[in-house]
Amino acid sequence: MARIVWRDVAGPAILLCAGLVAVVGPMLIDFDAVAVFTRQRLLPPFATLPSGATAILGTDQLGRDVFAQIIAGARTSLGVGVSAAVLAGLVGTAVGVAAGWFGGAVDEAIMRFVDVQLSFPSILIAVFLAAFIPPSVLTVIAVLAATRWAAVARLARAVTVKSVQQGYVEAALVSGLPTWRVVSGSVLPNLYGPLLVLLTADLSLIILAEASLSFIGLGTPPDVPSWGRMIANGRNFLDSAWWISTLPGLAIASVVIGIGLTGEMLRRRLVRDGWTMI
Repeated sequence: MARIVWRDVAGPAILLCAGLVAVVGPMLIDFDAVAVFTRQRLLPPFATLPSGATAILGTDQLGRDVFAQIIAGARTSLGVGVSAAVLAGLVGTAVGVAAGWFGGAVDEAIMRFVDVQLSFPSILIAVFLAAFIPPSVLTVIAVLAATRWAAVARLARAVTVKSVQQGYVEAALVSGLPTWRVVSGSVLPNLYGPLLVLLTADLSLIILAEASLSFIGLGTPPDVPSWGRMIANGRNFLDSAWWISTLPGLAIASVVIGIGLTGEMLRRRLVRDGWTMI
């Protein structure tokens, strides 16, 4: 029993802590992403700064506090991840439900386009799109959402097709209810559970993709802190200042593990409660 409780609590607890850091943390620190402090470059963790303060996690090659960067970067990385997942969920759900509801040529055209997109690695699509669009937070959100909506559309289409075959949907249509009422009241409720599990898994992929784009310089602008950019900044100092890249990497790993544990917990609970995972 203790093991089950631990698995159910660990993931949400990690995400709750990360969320609090992302929302509240930047309000409590004074961090400038483009500032340079040459007198305190590459100081190790718990070193004393010239100002008398303590750098809990050390400083980077520009003298910026790594702890402050991780806190500031949490808002960017998690904010971009959640926003892109929500946008992908909305677009994918709308497209998938339309394909499953109308069927025929509409379904065929939409799903063939979805199949083509899913045949390419999502990170390759993200790099291709980001290379031609000026960098900004909104750009990264749109690019990452564009790489994940197709998987949501396929799930939404499958759930819609199965729901349309049920008697209660036919009864709702015969009763004269408008289409949007039938879809919102009889189709979408069947999608909530599977979609929640899928988006939870996609969230971890989106966060990793955002870090990858920032690592290669195609993500957020230089004046916007990001965990991926921190890892890139410290890659040339791994032998002398390992903390610059290692600590934000551990932050990403912790969040991804928390998302994975939460997704598994949701999946088990939804299956136990009778949801059909398509």
